[in-house]
Amino acid sequence: MAIMHQMHCWFQSFFTSSHRTVTLRTFAGRIMYLTVDPVNVHYILKDNFQNYPKGERVHSVLHDFMGDGIFNSDGKIWRKHRKIASFEFSNRKLKQMSLTTFRRDALRLHLLHTFATSRHSVDLQIARGPVWEFDNFNDIIITRRVNPFWKIQRALNMGKEKIVNEKLEVLNSLISNIIEKRKENMSVQVRSNAKADDLLSRFMQYNEADYQKTYNERELRDFIVNFMVAGRHTTAIALSWFIYCICNHPHVAEKIRRETAESLSLENDHNMEVEEMANKLDYECLARMNYLHAALSETLRLYPPVPRDGKTVLKDDVLPDGTYVKRGAQISYVPYSMGRMEFLWSPDALEYKPERWLKDGAFQPESPFKFTAFQAGPRMCLGKDYAYVQMKMTASLLLHFFRLDLVDNGDVNYRVMMIMPIAGGLNVHVSRR
Repeated sequence: MAIMHQMHCWFQSFFTSSHRTVTLRTFAGRIMYLTVDPVNVHYILKDNFQNYPKGERVHSVLHDFMGDGIFNSDGKIWRKHRKIASFEFSNRKLKQMSLTTFRRDALRLHLLHTFATSRHSVDLQIARGPVWEFDNFNDIIITRRVNPFWKIQRALNMGKEKIVNEKLEVLNSLISNIIEKRKENMSVQVRSNAKADDLLSRFMQYNEADYQKTYNERELRDFIVNFMVAGRHTTAIALSWFIYCICNHPHVAEKIRRETAESLSLENDHNMEVEEMANKLDYECLARMNYLHAALSETLRLYPPVPRDGKTVLKDDVLPDGTYVKRGAQISYVPYSMGRMEFLWSPDALEYKPERWLKDGAFQPESPFKFTAFQAGPRMCLGKDYAYVQMKMTASLLLHFFRLDLVDNGDVNYRVMMIMPIAGGLNVHVSRR
């Protein structure tokens, strides 16, 4: 099982410029295809999208946790989720409410002042926390992929599956309480002619507005879990890896500080408080921060929150590179490996270099079939722009007010889960600037 702890590096070792797609057999004897070829990725995620769904096996493994939510469904159910979510993510009120929420969350950084005045280190892995013990639950669920007996263990309520069942009860109870409280709040708002603009409330309002789009309580539960995974944890993990990167490259942190000051015209105002600065960080200001955008993208290239994304081959097929793939097999594109391929990113692919994203100071986006941190095609991440806004808001405030130094030389590794947090956390010393 040692390979499990280094799985992403192990996968990466198979790829070269001449071997961009590999065929493996899992511990259970199943065939699995892995690819880092952008042409194949384009074909799987867009050109022949219908032939590469999530598939029943992936759905089954994750169903206890993710249910039939947008990230664990195919076909009609997925299209329903996607259609409504696409509409809601384009809503102006949601965008403004999100900016306000991101600003409020970023202001919690003032808590770091306590650590800045002491000699104690702090674990800055933002993804960690008590919310539903998500990481531990995720850790257990992922072992189902290599355990052919997990369904039997679940039925007998034994081993790790017993822990899953116990955590599911807690999770579902917490979510049920969230839904009930939101219903109560919405009832009060209706009586006062007000209307909530947060995403959960807007989804719940479809029950009243359009029967064809109604969401029952189970679907709302799945919605909360799926968007928690996609929104809260992936963004938090990306920020954690970003902090790790800029701690190892302090010149990048300094460039970001200067860019933030220039964007806000802060050169002559060094005494601005955190809240005052946060209120000045609007969409227009954040959009001007090209170097910060590049630094975050470089982090996502090397440390994608979702390091591998799997699909199922619906019918026998031949990929653009000539690889024959069998019906029922698993096929994955591998963002972690793709971000480290020299044939995609030049010989300095393993270097953290935000400048590779810039031309004359302006950010230059890459093809989503090469830079796959946000998926591509019909399943392209709807929250991509929101994620960048939240990360830029938090990062600009953090680096303007604090200096961060890794504890014990900052030797870290990833944790193998559906997502890729830092194993053991990210311990840093904090000092005020």
